[in-house]
Amino acid sequence: MRGGLRYIIALIIAGFSLISYYCKRSTNEVTGEVQHVDMTTEQEIALGLQAAPEMAQQYGGLHPDRQAAARVEEIGQQLVRSTKAGQTPYKFQFHLLADENTINAFALPGGQIFITAGLLKNLRTEGQVAGVLAHEIGHVVGRHSAEQVAKSSLTQGLTGAAAIAVYDPDRPSTAAAAAATAMVAKLVTMRFGREDELESDRLAVDFTAQAGYNPEAMVQVMQILEQAGGGSRTPEFMSTHPNPGNRIGEIQQEIAAQFPQGLPAGLKP
Repeated sequence: MRGGLRYIIALIIAGFSLISYYCKRSTNEVTGEVQHVDMTTEQEIALGLQAAPEMAQQYGGLHPDRQAAARVEEIGQQLVRSTKAGQTPYKFQFHLLADENTINAFALPGGQIFITAGLLKNLRTEGQVAGVLAHEIGHVVGRHSAEQVAKSSLTQGLTGAAAIAVYDPDRPSTAAAAAATAMVAKLVTMRFGREDELESDRLAVDFTAQAGYNPEAMVQVMQILEQAGGGSRTPEFMSTHPNPGNRIGEIQQEIAAQFPQGLPAGLKP
């Protein structure tokens, strides 16, 4: 393929990708943020419900302790009822996973939220559990999965265009440039993930306090995660999750910004 034709094809692909991404705009009803998404809330809910059983199986299925699972659900629904999350179309359900070794919590699109028994047994207070669940609720109402799908489509389109433009089969050395382009695209996607995590932390500060929990418990959760990570953590630059130690400062700043006169009395720890 001659150079001129390669560049024309690359420009067409890049232009189509950019137009498709930027023409899909909506305002998030919870955050007020203008987002680029190509999925309806109904599609998010359906996708989450469809994926939930398979995701649970990856962590050994649901935990057999029904009392503990019911308590997780109760805390989660208290957060939903007390905040803007309850005013959204999302159908929140909170699941306790049987995996005792993995320390993790995650949210699927549409409101399916999971916490492993491995993480739960490391949490010492109800407020800490609320902080974890509130963070995951933040991912759902922030529509982070839908944003990631749209961003991924854009990134793949631009990466494909760049690879076509720089790769010359008559010059094998250009393959390295194409590979470097793909790596940059991967790092950009990871950066989106870190920003989503920090936004969910900010939303969780608001949600926990509204539900009657002390948001400072989230700082304790970060300390627990940091201790659990030990010295073998992946560098923050290469991770979708910010270093827990770095998130502590962000959470403390958000608490100070939201409650300049101090936290209300009577919040559950």
